[in-house]
Amino acid sequence: MGKHTPTIVVIDDSAEVRSLIKARLRLSGLLDVVADGSDGAEAVGLAYQHEPDLLLLDMSMPTMDGLDALRGILAVSPDTRVIVYSGFDGHGIAERARELGAVAFFEKSVPVDELAGKIMAVWSSAESRKSGTTPPPQRRLAVVNEAAQLPDDLRQNDEQNIVGEHLERFREVFDGAAIGMAVMTLTGSIVRANRALGALIQAKHEDLVGLDYGVLTSGRGDELDAALREVNENDTDLVHIEHDVGTGSEVRKVLATLAPVRDSRGQALYVFLQVQDITAQRAAEDELRLSEERFRLLVEAVGDYAIFMLDPEGHVVSWNTGAQRSKGYASDEIIGQHFRVFYGPEDQARRHPEEELEIALREGRYEEEGWRLRKDGGRFWANVLITAVFNEAGEHIGFAKVTRDTTERKMAEQERERVDEALRAANTSLEKLNDRLRQAAADQAQYLAVIAHELRTPATVLGGSADTLSKHWSEMSAGEVGELLDGMAASAGRLRRLLSDLLIVSRLEANSLQLKKVPTNLSTVVENTADSARTANPGAEILVEMDTDVEAMTDPDRVAQALDNLIGNALRYGASPVRVTLRQEGGMAVIRVADEGRGVAPELQPRLFERFATGMASGGTGLGLFIVRELARAHGGDAAYEPGTVENPAGAFVFSIPLG
Repeated sequence: MGKHTPTIVVIDDSAEVRSLIKARLRLSGLLDVVADGSDGAEAVGLAYQHEPDLLLLDMSMPTMDGLDALRGILAVSPDTRVIVYSGFDGHGIAERARELGAVAFFEKSVPVDELAGKIMAVWSSAESRKSGTTPPPQRRLAVVNEAAQLPDDLRQNDEQNIVGEHLERFREVFDGAAIGMAVMTLTGSIVRANRALGALIQAKHEDLVGLDYGVLTSGRGDELDAALREVNENDTDLVHIEHDVGTGSEVRKVLATLAPVRDSRGQALYVFLQVQDITAQRAAEDELRLSEERFRLLVEAVGDYAIFMLDPEGHVVSWNTGAQRSKGYASDEIIGQHFRVFYGPEDQARRHPEEELEIALREGRYEEEGWRLRKDGGRFWANVLITAVFNEAGEHIGFAKVTRDTTERKMAEQERERVDEALRAANTSLEKLNDRLRQAAADQAQYLAVIAHELRTPATVLGGSADTLSKHWSEMSAGEVGELLDGMAASAGRLRRLLSDLLIVSRLEANSLQLKKVPTNLSTVVENTADSARTANPGAEILVEMDTDVEAMTDPDRVAQALDNLIGNALRYGASPVRVTLRQEGGMAVIRVADEGRGVAPELQPRLFERFATGMASGGTGLGLFIVRELARAHGGDAAYEPGTVENPAGAFVFSIPLG
């Protein structure tokens, strides 16, 4: 009987990664790939169907992640050896995987050509232990990463070193950040947490690995689940949750920001979590509200003649000089008397003074205008405000009473309106400041997510595919070669676009982009750019209509770059034909790009030209339109989106710069 070839099922939510792994495992001749799937639910089903010897399991996947799937896989196929294969490093999460039954943890930075050998090593070790020919395994689960016994020639590979340095730097920044950070699966399981988050939660950061973050939200786990659904199902880029952490006197209020990291198709791979302590901020807001109420009471008293206090039954307990001037009583004459003496006989008879106190106590305050009496019997028309007063324990201790002559009313109202407006302006400024702070934090999280996502996948595909083709070209079918070459071309183009966009953005934001303006025939620039787009997209229909000999002082390369971005967006997100027009309008050269697609969703339009603004399922960095607008402004012009009309439902993107 021949030697048994172990069977294996490959589970990964990236189709490109699955294709690469299946090809390398088949070419190795060591393993028989019997099936593959894209999420944890499929993993359980395929394990039940095939009962494979081995199962290579991704960590972060939609619907059910790797940690959740582990239990189900081993329940339906107990003899299957599960190897966790993840883009996360093994810090902490490897131990959690071992506790759930995994036999090994491989990082995706392992060279693909070594994968089959390492899998077979795990298989052989497990079989040996099963037959009793080797000692029992060590307690700690093996973690295989890019530093594990690499050959000298690979260790010297420049590209591998660069990626490794970037990854290590990201980890250092992540672990040492002052703000709490974590990486979670799509179902909320923490796979990596930094020290700041551990300190905020009052736990060791390594103990957080494997926990569902929902248990740390002080009973607001349902909100976390809703946020994760929003990220997975609605392509939302940022979701905020405010919750408490800690117990007793150590309770802190935090703002948790969830930012998904997506693949090239816009599918969420995992979730980046940023947790910010906002206890002081919320306390300041509460103090501000209290100060506003105190200040409002003070403003309402400006210009009043009488301010005094009553006990809970309505007897006068304090008296000021304004009250003495207004009502004619000295303090020793009035303190201790009931405030009914300020009302006429008819009001006293119907117990109107007592009714005022009852309403003030029930509703917090009472205000009216009416006739009041002075000591000498004279009457004056007064505006009366009675406010119930409570101590810090919430016990009612009396009333504050303010009485004003009507002659002072208009002045007081105007002053109150002015101060109210100042308070509203202060509140508006505070809200705008908070919005800017939240946006800055969101931009930082989004920037990290974009860079981490846009670099890791194409670098992995390029390196793995190139090595595969170099060593096994003659063994592969034309279809396999074509599939890997297509993946390499797409990944290389993606990296070039990202690096170019990031360089332009950095120069624009630093005001260091130098435009090389020369007299330019924009008609020629438009025609050449359209020709280039046709060459790059053979099946696309690109129509050009323009005024001839439109001249302007521009940097023709930057104008071409902006126009190429607009045409590329139309081809990527719209539908052919794409129409490009160039017109002279009121001293401006105006370029419009339109297509036959559905246009831009109304909710996306206000932030369409902002950095990292995306709204398409196909993903992208969200830098293209930002660059278009900034290049237009650098030329003294602008960029905008014209919403769709009946004649042109998709609307048009407009790039305008001065003539001459």
